Amino acid sequence: HWHGFFQAGSNWADGPAFISECPITKGNSFLYDFNVPNQAGTFWYHS
Repeated sequence: HWHGFFQAGSNWADGPAFISECPITKGNSFLYDFNVPNQAGTFWYHS
């Protein structure tokens, strides 16, 4: 989960399992890949 980003068009990839995205099952991974145009500041990620 990210803080500080305005995720226009990719908000589906930033939220709890079963609410805004499917869960990441054991043995699998998820790659966050999104654009951050014209944003500056402090960005914070936690799971």
